[in-house]
Amino acid sequence: MNRPILQVRNLCIDFVLEDRTIEAVKGASFELAAGETLAIVGESGSGKSVTALALTRLLPVPPAEIKEGEILFDGESVMTMDAARLRKLRGGKIAYIFQEPSTSLNPVYPVRSQIGEAIRLHRRDVTDVDAEIVRWLEAVGIVDPAARMHDYPHQLSGGMQQRVMIAMALACQPDVLVADEPTTALDVTIQAQIMELLGSLKERFGMAVILITHNFGIVSGFASRVLVMYRGRIVEQGPTEEILRHPQHAYTRALIECIPQLGSKEKRLETIDHAAIEVA
Repeated sequence: MNRPILQVRNLCIDFVLEDRTIEAVKGASFELAAGETLAIVGESGSGKSVTALALTRLLPVPPAEIKEGEILFDGESVMTMDAARLRKLRGGKIAYIFQEPSTSLNPVYPVRSQIGEAIRLHRRDVTDVDAEIVRWLEAVGIVDPAARMHDYPHQLSGGMQQRVMIAMALACQPDVLVADEPTTALDVTIQAQIMELLGSLKERFGMAVILITHNFGIVSGFASRVLVMYRGRIVEQGPTEEILRHPQHAYTRALIECIPQLGSKEKRLETIDHAAIEVA
């Protein structure tokens, strides 16, 4: 295993509201090696995205509050970084792809402006920004990138919008790419294309990837290691094939059983029995 580029130790995150406090993440600890692909799996509300946003301190404060824990990027504490250092970390070292490209892209600016801004902020060495934009649009499979970079987001399909988001993230040449439910808003065929694209780009550029998903079905063949979150806690983690073959926690087993199987005679997928999991 390569050196750890990212280390999270006993991370505890609360959301402090007027009438109550929600414990969103409870003592999460994990590492990400350089070049590794890690999947964080769990239902909506399990703490996956909150954990991912905490890596670069993107959570809104308030109401979010990191109560305890440590986050290290390449040995440096993220918790003590000043604003200037955080700006370099966000995008330049750790980049994000979110699940709704139509809301992540600014509707009033063309693709050229949005990718160009990221390049100018994080790669001052680039002299021909337009050529670099074309290069990355081509890398993510956009046909005729020199023409399409002048398009506005509404002129692109959902799959093309997500490819633009991937190009924008990779144009900053990050060490870690966080893909937060990158296929949720896309149809099944496009989902497969985006996952294949992410896998090929990861191999080509050697970056580490964190895949946030609720779907175990897209994890196999993509991630080398899996971390399962349930109600704010990491309940199981290990090599992907080992988790899929021999899940130890009841919640992990329930998630795996939710994967639709071709040829299955079952008419409906079973609902996850949370009460039984809590007892287990």
